[in-house]
Amino acid sequence: MKPLFTIHAGEFLVASYIEQKFEDYLVWLPSRDSGVDLLLTDKYCKKAVSIQVTFSRDFLATHMADALRPGLKACGWFTLNPKKLSQPPANLWIFVLYPFNQKELDFVIIPPAAALNMCTSLHGRQKTIQSYIWVTKKKRCWEARGLDRQDHLLISNNQYQNPTRDLTPYLNNWTPIIAALA
Repeated sequence: MKPLFTIHAGEFLVASYIEQKFEDYLVWLPSRDSGVDLLLTDKYCKKAVSIQVTFSRDFLATHMADALRPGLKACGWFTLNPKKLSQPPANLWIFVLYPFNQKELDFVIIPPAAALNMCTSLHGRQKTIQSYIWVTKKKRCWEARGLDRQDHLLISNNQYQNPTRDLTPYLNNWTPIIAALA
């Protein structure tokens, strides 16, 4: 028996955020899994943008909490399929980072091609890519998988620099959605 209605936590959080912040947008849920989790339209249903949502709770491990937690807001762990990123039905992917010790969510809103380019340049061509997305309290965002402890500390202290790993331009940047629905 198929459930009558399912929506996962990340989809709910994105839809709820959009409804609160962008009153002129409508949020639609597909009736089947097609690689699009949400469809957003303008209030006249003339323009649309499709969204794939992926969600992670906070994974800031307790063994590194002492040194890193002061500078980090959220640490997400995502499992990505490069094939889905290379042939996406969705216009944009939204990575939802949910920190348990704070109320403010963070969203990384990124075109799938940009996510694929970053992942393959950092981790090579793999069937499955494990990605760690970290957000700092200074509103910086990094792909942190494969970095050593020294780099983790630099990220936490807002001193890390690496343009290939920098996701800050996509952090809470709703401009692609606003432009698509303008």
